[in-house]
Formats: sequence, C-alpha cells, structure tokens
Amino acid sequence: MSVADAGPGLLERSVTGLCRGVLWVSTSVIFVILVANTVLRYATGSSLQWANEVPELLFPWLVMAGVVLAAQQGAHIATTFLMEAVSPAVGRLVAVLSWGVVAGLYATLTVSTWRMLDIVHDEKSPILQLPGSITYACVMVGMALLAVLAVQSAWRAWTTTPTAADPSAEPVVPVAHW
Repeated sequence: MSVADAGPGLLERSVTGLCRGVLWVSTSVIFVILVANTVLRYATGSSLQWANEVPELLFPWLVMAGVVLAAQQGAHIATTFLMEAVSPAVGRLVAVLSWGVVAGLYATLTVSTWRMLDIVHDEKSPILQLPGSITYACVMVGMALLAVLAVQSAWRAWTTTPTAADPSAEPVVPVAHW
C-alpha cells in the first residue's frame, strides 16, 4: 500500500478539522455581523460601531485557514517537470531536501512573527480596544501549521519507496476530500 492510499493520519485530520472549524466560525460570524449591520442600517439609519472591526479581525484567520487547507491538499501552484525528468531515487532526494527547505522557511517566519507579537500587541483597535497581535497571531499559527505539514511531506518523501514512473500515466492531481 502506498502513502497516497494510506489516507490522512491523525496530524492531517487534526489540521483539517482545526482549519475547517476556523473557516466555518469566521465565515459565519462575519456573515451574521454584516447582515445584521446592514439590516440595522436600512431599518434605523444607524449601525453597530464595532461591526466593522470584528470582520477585519476575523478575515485574516479565514484566509490563513484557507491557505493551510490548500497547501495540505496540494492545491497551490506546483512545477513538476523537474521531478518527472529525474530518476525516482533522485526525485526522492530532491523532494526531501525541498520540503526541508520549505519547512525551515515556514519555521523562520513563525519565529519572526512570534518576535513581532510584543511590538504589535500595543496597537489597539479603535472601538473594541483589541490588541493588534490577534491578527499577527493568525499568521504565526498558519506558518507553524505549514511548517509541520512540510516536515510531514519531507518524512513521507523519505519513507516512501521510490518507484519508476509510468510515462503513459496521467499525472495525479490531488482531490479535495469533504
């Protein structure tokens, strides 16, 4: 049985569940607030003053959850011509090294964002007085999750037995599982 047939492990299911939860909650809250504020504005001519700040705070979380899910499902842009041009053993080595570099870069971004949290924590939203670190935290969490997924991809590339590619086979495109 190949790694592709093994299905998602606990780590992947956890990341998927977390990101889907963030997507559902943030989208629902943003929708409800915007609809309520619009109805209130047309019905009474006034609006909730805080109704603009909450979607602004939640939208980056929504986007970052989507980025992590897209990366996990292989939905980002990829160039595969190099991997198709080399032997399976070389392709395995290139995959492990490239995933290692990607994991290192995401880890660097995670640490850099962590160091910035103190600086942006002092910035407060005008009405709710929430710290600016809330928005930066979503970037940090997203980069950390991407680093973990990259390490997992490197591990899979390392532990998967290289096989000769069938030149007549169609390229495998990851399919989103709902």
